[in-house]
Amino acid sequence: MNESKPIFSNADLKKGIWIYFILLIFEGALRKWFLPGLATPLLVIRDPLALWILVIANGRGLLLSNIYLSSAFTIGAVGIFTAVIFGHGSLPVAIFGARILMLHLPLIFVIGTVFDQEDVLEMGKVTLFISIPIGVLIALQFYSPQSAWVNRGLGGDVEGSGFSGAMGYMRPAGTFSFSTGNTYLYSLISVFVFYYWLNMKNINKIVLIAATAMMLLVIPLSISRSLLFSILVTFVFVLAGSLRSSENLVRMVLAAIGIVLIVVIANQFPFFQTGVEVFSARFNGANESEGGLEGVLVDRYLGGLVNALNFKSGIPFFGYGQGSISNVGSMLLSGRTFGGMAEGEWGRTIAELGPILGLLLVFLRISFSIKVALAGFSRLKRGDLLPWLLLSSCLLIFPQGNWAQPTSLGFSTLVTGLLIASLRERAKEPEPEIETN
Repeated sequence: MNESKPIFSNADLKKGIWIYFILLIFEGALRKWFLPGLATPLLVIRDPLALWILVIANGRGLLLSNIYLSSAFTIGAVGIFTAVIFGHGSLPVAIFGARILMLHLPLIFVIGTVFDQEDVLEMGKVTLFISIPIGVLIALQFYSPQSAWVNRGLGGDVEGSGFSGAMGYMRPAGTFSFSTGNTYLYSLISVFVFYYWLNMKNINKIVLIAATAMMLLVIPLSISRSLLFSILVTFVFVLAGSLRSSENLVRMVLAAIGIVLIVVIANQFPFFQTGVEVFSARFNGANESEGGLEGVLVDRYLGGLVNALNFKSGIPFFGYGQGSISNVGSMLLSGRTFGGMAEGEWGRTIAELGPILGLLLVFLRISFSIKVALAGFSRLKRGDLLPWLLLSSCLLIFPQGNWAQPTSLGFSTLVTGLLIASLRERAKEPEPEIETN
């Protein structure tokens, strides 16, 4: 008796991951411009897709169990009960919060299993191409009033989607619901820009030059210090990786010269000069109030753990309840707010789940970050630069990325999944270096 063939194949799973990628970048555009009446349900448009991918992957034996996946699923499940019994008492809000650990985090491992390095590079090429029209859009948003169609807010809000910037200019949101989406996108774009400058045989040079120019243009027009910081971090990773290869070091020097030339040429045009002037004003103003680089690196990134461990605020033992400290949670709870919370992502995690479950999740994120960092460095020693460069983006978003915000959660899922997938060479390494058993 012949066994029936599975309805869905690995190719279908790959298509599902590509759709997840496309929705991540353009879901904001749907919510602002094309389907504004569905702005609220479109907020979670990737959730049913993630569930479908997980179900199919599990049916094909591709959702492999590991300590991180099991721990996240357990924390999410327990968090539902503690939220309903001891916390806010709302099952829908608890489930909304749990979907982070029970849908999107497992998807990381599916991406790492279904994709391989060739798939990652293919997505990188598409990302470089997409960066060009999105860069043009950001420029239009920067120079257009908030009442313009390109600056429409969620649900078609004519007040605009821009966020406070400097000198009367607002931070553009691009195709996203909020301006931070541009930071996550162009941080990922910078990874592939630098990678392909060191591997130019496999990329259209015109697209690479255009993507590089757009990356440099978007830095001032985004009015985002975080974007500048993330690209500089990737550049440091590139330099560190290039030191192991004289050929790559020469290419990196040539790429740096090319970048300088692009900046010099762009600076001859008034539209770029204005962007630089506005960005400088924002940079200097924020430095005075937040302490310059220390404000970005120490307070925003390294300071999160210190703030999270401050339990003098009276956080309940089981927390306020999973999903409570989010825009959707607040809406479903009729605007109820929870005071005395530590700031930052780790502080939010502990405030929602309580000290025990919250710290377990923080430890999970830290330990997994260390594991992928070691795997990326191991591949760098073997001359494989891609996992190392993806690590530069992953370490800025996975350990402390705001998972309560759907765009941040989506990029954390995608980038980390791509990093694991980049550890697999097609037809040479059937399993990633990240242990899955």
